[in-house]
Amino acid sequence: MKFDRRELAAALAPGALLALAMAFGLGGFAATLEPPERAALVAMLEPRAALLLLGWLLLSAALGTLLRRAYLRWVASAARLAEEARVLLATDLQRELVAPDSAETRALADVINQMARQRDALRADMAEQVRQASHGVEQERNRLAALMAELTQSVVVCNLDGRILLYNSRARTQFRALSSAPALADGAELLGLGRSIYAVLDRALVAHALESVQQRLQRGAAHPSAQFVTGTRAGQLLRVQMAPVREIGGEGDAAALNGFVLMLENITRDFADEAQRDQLLHGLTEGSRASLGNLQAALEMLDFEDLDTATRERFLRVIRDEVRTMSRRITELAGHNAQTLKTRWPLEDMLGSDLVAAACRRIEAEHGCRAAPAEVDAALWLRVDSFSLLQALVYLAGRLAEAYEVKLVQLRLARAEGRARLDLVWSGPAMSTETVIGWENDPIRSGDAGLPLTVRDVVERHDGAFWFERERVRHQSLFRLLLPLASSSEQLGAAQFVRGDSRPEVYDFDLFRTGEQARELADRRLAELTYTVFDTETTGLEPSAGDEILQIGAARIVAGKLRREDSFEQLVNPERDIPAAGIPIHGIRPEMVEDAPTIDRVLPAFHAFAQDTVLVAHNAAFDMRFLQLKQARTGLVFDQPVLDTLLLSAVVHPQQASHGLEAIAERLGVTVLGRHTALGDALVTAEVFLKLIPLLAERGIHTLGQAREAAQQTYYARVRY
Repeated sequence: MKFDRRELAAALAPGALLALAMAFGLGGFAATLEPPERAALVAMLEPRAALLLLGWLLLSAALGTLLRRAYLRWVASAARLAEEARVLLATDLQRELVAPDSAETRALADVINQMARQRDALRADMAEQVRQASHGVEQERNRLAALMAELTQSVVVCNLDGRILLYNSRARTQFRALSSAPALADGAELLGLGRSIYAVLDRALVAHALESVQQRLQRGAAHPSAQFVTGTRAGQLLRVQMAPVREIGGEGDAAALNGFVLMLENITRDFADEAQRDQLLHGLTEGSRASLGNLQAALEMLDFEDLDTATRERFLRVIRDEVRTMSRRITELAGHNAQTLKTRWPLEDMLGSDLVAAACRRIEAEHGCRAAPAEVDAALWLRVDSFSLLQALVYLAGRLAEAYEVKLVQLRLARAEGRARLDLVWSGPAMSTETVIGWENDPIRSGDAGLPLTVRDVVERHDGAFWFERERVRHQSLFRLLLPLASSSEQLGAAQFVRGDSRPEVYDFDLFRTGEQARELADRRLAELTYTVFDTETTGLEPSAGDEILQIGAARIVAGKLRREDSFEQLVNPERDIPAAGIPIHGIRPEMVEDAPTIDRVLPAFHAFAQDTVLVAHNAAFDMRFLQLKQARTGLVFDQPVLDTLLLSAVVHPQQASHGLEAIAERLGVTVLGRHTALGDALVTAEVFLKLIPLLAERGIHTLGQAREAAQQTYYARVRY
């Protein structure tokens, strides 16, 4: 427990004051006496000096105890009550203040509690009014979120500084694929709220497109846009279309622009396919031109009747060779076209019951026979190319209706050994193996047109299986297809969407109000900054003595909100033994980090995650020391400003005995979950930091520079590791 200098002063002050009073009293009294009287007084007091000293000590102790009790009862108690009242004032914490030291402070606490209850009632009333007033706006935001989530195109919205304000799940997936380095953790990605779009796109290209949009706005264009193609560091080609975001009432005014929307499409594969197709067509036309010339010349020579047998045979050989060459070129082109057709439609998640219903409708519409679902697992999600699979099912049903006059087919769908089992069932005569093989390898007919695809092609496209089977008990026959299932996480996400659960928040329109990025960070208000709140789990408490990082966890705060979805969590192989005494605390066992990357790989990913942000940690000196000791090894310097919630708590609550993370969280009403995991501690620290910002503002601390200066004045700032 930290020694309180004010309590020491309260204990020593009575003795000092009493000694001073006695000295002045004796001095004044002695000054009124004659020398013989003074000598007599000294002679009288000298033998009693020990008794006088003991009396002075006892009286001083009694006065000190009384003054200390008075200090604790009225001064310290009032100060602690004031600190707790400030917490109630600056946060939405709802609890009763308790002041047991004196009747006066208890009465004051009761008054404060009554005022807090009145304030909470007013806040609740205001919140209800705001909720009702914002209901329409919230509906629009939900519609926008739903629309963004279901778009097949990647969409990113940025402010004029290039900071990302909004994105959809397709953009997150595509940006992850565009990263030139493999991500070590979910957070080690290019996309995130508050991050810069210039990590992917060249600043000059975006600036040029934005200038084009502004020029079109000035010319009065109703819907100006710009488009460009660019390459990424990972070698991908992107087609980017830009549209402006304008202030309300700013139509046609370039100065009213406050952001832009980017729609991105990866055209790398399309470009390669088109290039290969062009090359094949060029080879076919150029090669065929020469072959046709040779054929024409050979045929003209064959018209001469006086040709001898050897010459005629030579010209016939030329014709046969050229015909074979042309046939080979056409076969290559047809094969490429068939392969393109097989992969034109991507494998996507589809609810199995929707696929069955669509197949039944198509079969009845094209072939006139009845089609009905039977025994369909309604919760099963497939990952299929719905276009080619529907073509195959409709084709097989058509062959059954044509060859065996089948009037009814049924579709069954169930889970089978990690896959989906889709059966096309009918009642009627069995067929031979040769017939099944023939249908499987014949080109699919769709109406009057034929496709270069076969049923076998469709099955191979899905990495599945296909066979014919006879159910003698039911007197039925069936074609069975094994198809891939959607991943469990994607099924869960889809199921949550169907149930109507809330979507993860991936947008924040308040970021449009972000100020100029050129302002010095020290002068920026705390509420405006972007933070990376992090924590480390380590093998021990002595970084200079060889202890190593076991885990790094971090989350971002953007525009005053904790972005839990934008997080970083990674185990680290410490390349040394993990002390058994620490395992019950952090829960990281040696086998958990055997295959984990070393700090040489993890630290660059975390450095990229935290760039352009202010670092925040609890007892930051400890965590920063571990990072600083790796600078020489990794070449990475964490030179951004750092804030410490331990020091900031000491700034706003100097009277509190403990500034541990759990004590601060309890004081500020923050729920503690996942303690002693790096990400869990980082999330608790982030919640605490957000609660501390308004408390700092009450003390006149609004900017980053002011917060750092105040933290450095605290007692705990002297701690070194």
